[in-house]
Amino acid sequence: MHVINGRGGLPMLQIQTPWSAAEIYLQGASVTHFQLHGEPPLLFLSEQSRFEKEAPIRGGIPIIFPWFGKPEGRTLQHGFARIRNWELVEVRKQTDGSVLVHLSLPASAELLAVPLEYYVTVGRTLMTELVITNFSDREFHCENCLHTYFTVGDIKQVSVAGLQGVEYLDSLDGRTRKQEMENAIRFTGEVDRVYLNTPHAVEIHDAALRRVIQVAKEGSASTVVWNPWIAKAKAMADFDDSEYQRMVCVESGNCTENALHLAAGQESRLKLIVSSASF
Repeated sequence: MHVINGRGGLPMLQIQTPWSAAEIYLQGASVTHFQLHGEPPLLFLSEQSRFEKEAPIRGGIPIIFPWFGKPEGRTLQHGFARIRNWELVEVRKQTDGSVLVHLSLPASAELLAVPLEYYVTVGRTLMTELVITNFSDREFHCENCLHTYFTVGDIKQVSVAGLQGVEYLDSLDGRTRKQEMENAIRFTGEVDRVYLNTPHAVEIHDAALRRVIQVAKEGSASTVVWNPWIAKAKAMADFDDSEYQRMVCVESGNCTENALHLAAGQESRLKLIVSSASF
């Protein structure tokens, strides 16, 4: 595998396996494409996404770190990991035919003692793992999230199952704490929720594309569900007005009340496993 110039001249890896294809940009360590052969892409990427230096890529799997959203006193949305250039450490074909990519975020003024490592395994499924290690001599507080954009056929025919009974923070209502009463989340308007204490997998049921996407994870206590709908889609310069109909974000991480508190010497491993099945 070789690094080539992708969109906007940004360095990118193209990966092919017997079952799938993927693309990974070094900027943000952004997995922007994953597709099983003969199927629609699993990841969504906006046609209007900016491929510019130090700009987030709109789609794929942005890495949110070290904070989620824009806390008071911060000027940058979702932290800096998704806009920094990561170093390619290794690309290795494994014995089962899958390809493992290892990336690392270089030390910076903000993270002198807390390096980040990221592992992406492309095969029959897509697996990513973000490793945070606190080499400092004091506790380190942070949030992390794999902000995954999924391709769907028609958002009005999509439901997200596996969160019934879970408490969530409604970002459209000042992060008011509520409880999910429905057996599946359906979309008739903007949704922006942080579901708390959810270490388990959830499923995206897509009637238009006749498939189920399973979002399994490890080391994650939060699940974020987001679709911008009409007004917010129009307000985003790097997102086409109609694209809200063809995507949904189901994000895995540790944010808000589930933020990480790493003791000196402690590490966090956030793993995401994405798979799909037709019906």
